[in-house]
Amino acid sequence: MTEAEERYYSPERWQNWLTRVEEEDLDLESEETGRLLMNIQNDAAIAIAKILTAYDDDTLGEEEALDELSTVHDIVMAEPEFESENEEAEILVGSVQTSLSCAFFAAEEFIVAGPAELEDGMDAYIRAAADAEAADDLDSALGYIVRVGTRVIDGEELDIEVLDELEFGLVTEWVNGLDSLQSGLSEPEVVEEED
Repeated sequence: MTEAEERYYSPERWQNWLTRVEEEDLDLESEETGRLLMNIQNDAAIAIAKILTAYDDDTLGEEEALDELSTVHDIVMAEPEFESENEEAEILVGSVQTSLSCAFFAAEEFIVAGPAELEDGMDAYIRAAADAEAADDLDSALGYIVRVGTRVIDGEELDIEVLDELEFGLVTEWVNGLDSLQSGLSEPEVVEEED
């Protein structure tokens, strides 16, 4: 394991979460399973936040920060391997990966280009992304949410109440991932892997 993996995230840490998911009696409608999903998501988002903070503090240069992001991305986004077929586990981990995908893109964009200029507030961009998703224009939808994400990384407050008026879909999952990233940036406490 490299020093960077120890510092930010490790394959072993991700595997511990996957093992826990596999061992749990999952009910995708239950509060307990929802809490586990959020813990996994927040834990990985904290790793992204730590890289962004190190970049902001000049501890990491641009290339190093992008490399670290890529390392964490490869760990978290790898196809999960479970010992037996487990549809609920696959759905749960897939949901975490979907939510975090936009957080990774936003972090990369922030490092490369800084915060995006938004003509309107973040809510307007989230609604525009939802409209684009409804029209099957997922590239545009992702672009809107990545721009919102760069603003979140820059310290602008994301109010996820806007999601209450949107249909559940990719946009709501991406915004949910940005909310985890926002939490990680404000409170970079490690999520305990075990209760």
